[in-house]
Amino acid sequence: MPTEPSPLDAHVGFWLRFVSNHVSHAFSQKVEAHGVTVAEWVVLRQLLASGAVAPSAVAEALGTTRGAVSKLVDRLLTKKLVSRTAARGDKRFQTVALTAAGRKLVPVLAALADANDAEFFGHLDAEQRAVLVELMEDVVRRHELKDVPVS
Repeated sequence: MPTEPSPLDAHVGFWLRFVSNHVSHAFSQKVEAHGVTVAEWVVLRQLLASGAVAPSAVAEALGTTRGAVSKLVDRLLTKKLVSRTAARGDKRFQTVALTAAGRKLVPVLAALADANDAEFFGHLDAEQRAVLVELMEDVVRRHELKDVPVS
């Protein structure tokens, strides 16, 4: 005789996705009000940390494809938030960097990320937040998860 399947909300994955979807949607609305997508924000934030680098280095740092980063960089170029410079003598080698407008926007978007976290997790005390992050980091390590969520 077959056993009754477990209810959907009995799964940790259900709750992770439920919360993640709401946190991500709220953040998406906040950054899109500033003219960028979450994926573009991730690239902008990486460029703030790394400085002028090859797009392949951004792709590697984010665990995504060069093609995906290239498309995002093209969109950010159109928005004048990044610049692309070809190396002398070898136009195939390029670096991307934040423009002044990009450097000005990243802290604004970072504050939105902080506010979004506070909105959803601010009711947790520091120890609870640390435990939650530690548990998620443990899942990442155990399953050797590499890709940074960019969308």
